[in-house]
Amino acid sequence: MARLLVLTGMLALAAGCAQQPRGESSPEALSWPDLENAEAQEFVARCEADLVLARGQLAALEDPQTPLSDLGLLEAINDLDIVVNRISGRSSLMRNVHPDEQVRSAADACQQNLVPLGSDISLSRPLYQRLSQVDLEPLSTLDRRFVEKMLQGYQRSGVDRDETTRQRIRALNERINQLGQDFNRNIREDTRQLLIEPERLSGVPEDFIESRLNDDGKVVVSTDYPDYFPVMRYAEEDELRRELYLLFRQRAYPENDEVLSELFAARHELATLLGYDSYAHYVTEDKMIETPENAQAFIDRISGIAEPRAQRDYQVLLERLREIDPQAERVEDWQKTYLEELIKQERFDIDSRELRGYFHYDKVKQGIFDLTETLFGVTIHPWETDTWHESVSAYEIRDGDQVLGQFYLDMHPRSGKFNHAAAFTKRSGVEGRQLPLVALVCNFPGGEGSSGYMEHSDVKTFLHEFGHLLHAIFGGHQPRLSMSGIRTEWDFVEAPSQMLEEWVWDSETLSNFARNEQGEVIPADLVERMNAGRDFGRGLWVQHQMFYAALSLNYYNRDPEGMDLTAMSRDLQAEYSPFRYVDDTYFHATFGHLYGYSAIYYTYMWSLVMAMDKFSEFKTHGMLNTEVAQRYRDKVLAPGGSRDAADLVEDFLGRPYSFDAFAEMLEDGPSHD
Repeated sequence: MARLLVLTGMLALAAGCAQQPRGESSPEALSWPDLENAEAQEFVARCEADLVLARGQLAALEDPQTPLSDLGLLEAINDLDIVVNRISGRSSLMRNVHPDEQVRSAADACQQNLVPLGSDISLSRPLYQRLSQVDLEPLSTLDRRFVEKMLQGYQRSGVDRDETTRQRIRALNERINQLGQDFNRNIREDTRQLLIEPERLSGVPEDFIESRLNDDGKVVVSTDYPDYFPVMRYAEEDELRRELYLLFRQRAYPENDEVLSELFAARHELATLLGYDSYAHYVTEDKMIETPENAQAFIDRISGIAEPRAQRDYQVLLERLREIDPQAERVEDWQKTYLEELIKQERFDIDSRELRGYFHYDKVKQGIFDLTETLFGVTIHPWETDTWHESVSAYEIRDGDQVLGQFYLDMHPRSGKFNHAAAFTKRSGVEGRQLPLVALVCNFPGGEGSSGYMEHSDVKTFLHEFGHLLHAIFGGHQPRLSMSGIRTEWDFVEAPSQMLEEWVWDSETLSNFARNEQGEVIPADLVERMNAGRDFGRGLWVQHQMFYAALSLNYYNRDPEGMDLTAMSRDLQAEYSPFRYVDDTYFHATFGHLYGYSAIYYTYMWSLVMAMDKFSEFKTHGMLNTEVAQRYRDKVLAPGGSRDAADLVEDFLGRPYSFDAFAEMLEDGPSHD
């Protein structure tokens, strides 16, 4: 999920914005690549024009001669937020999805050239002084929060440091932003391939094999998700899965090893300049978790809760592996998905290949649209607008005659495109001024050369990302852009999407769109078996997620000088995951969250705790209960970032949030001994 920066986000330096010294960020000093493509040149021209506009807005805000009332000051800051958001949203999306390399380069440069402005905002003493003098008493509750969040951001940005330190902060942030772009680009552009004889793919669905045959009769399997996961799940040949696993875990290495080392060092120096012991201390301070020590305690607590179930399930995997290889002493990381699939087939009569036949992309998309309309009382309509690629479709969401927001779907893989799944907010909504505009960017089967049949896990991912989209649109009607959409505390952001995943396990929901080629609805007993088998492997998954969370935290909670990134990954995997490190693999090199999320990958599991707690209302009152859904929309999604997340949850549930529902999910399921 992509998070975009606005003024208050820049003040907090949440995503490590890059900066330059003041006086070096005028349009004539901006750096742009050599571009021959007319569309790329137009992109640069739009970016430059908006940067000039934003510079002028900042200069007016800093000028003591500019007559502004307290409320006028807040309105002017909101105006600046809107322009900054326009630059950031457009460049962040296009650098990840545009099919033309020059346009992607132009968007990269635009995002980099935005950062000096962000630094000048976050370190602007004149603006800070004006904000400090605002009388909070007559302001609305929302505007008091607006001012208080900005003042907190200023205090965290280093605005009160001496000029030499402030210049170093600018330089560090510029470097951090560039390193982040390099890190993401290396991941995005390093797609590797195996050429495989068809007979080695025994167990893999025939439509998968046929759609990837080349002229020499070999099957081309890449490290992109739609290729990688079916092979890891279905291929009977262990050596083939190992080969593909190694290739997948070697992407962006060694390039990103060097990039990450420099990134960790730059962020550590930035944090210490700002008075923090580590970057983890800095980045957790304004989250629900508050400190890295609390984050570590949370990781250990969740790992401990999952431990008994994880050990039971691991033994089941090992016993099944020994039926294939009697000499096996352990389950390797490249074997777990295949073995889980076998066990679900044998113990629960669940064959994911059979399931795929019920989940064609077109039907899934329409099913998710229908579910949204049913739950939240809205309608979804095609939106006639230009897109960046012929495969991209566009829609708008309406509540009666009112258009709430617009969105794009860019859902199938292609060269140079972002290769994970995310919701990019291209334009944040502002009440009475602009509608929210979101792009869902995924890599599902579908489009030319594909059968379009999705894994059930793909359906879950689709609904997850669509949850972010709905949050951005339903919450995108605040008067202040910095409180619009998904701008709650970062460790709550995933909760609405994680909760929405639960509907892919609901028989009534699936019966509305899960149909096979003959038009037959997915059988209710198959869904029942899916739910029975769902529990298997959950403890293993949670513990492996805690390895990711611990890795994220521990790369950032110390001085990184001399840190061996691979050794750290290997040691933490041994501590938290039941599956050992595989030699000659470099997971950290493609762990994209190490830039965007930095130390706080724990937020996914923290959000899941919140999600399970909120879901208890639907579990009690009905999955398609429109009264509960409307209350959820009004009390959790629509407020955006205008209130603290804990208050939103309490308002919806009628009580403070609790770990109980999450712990019950892990502790009370059936044993598989």
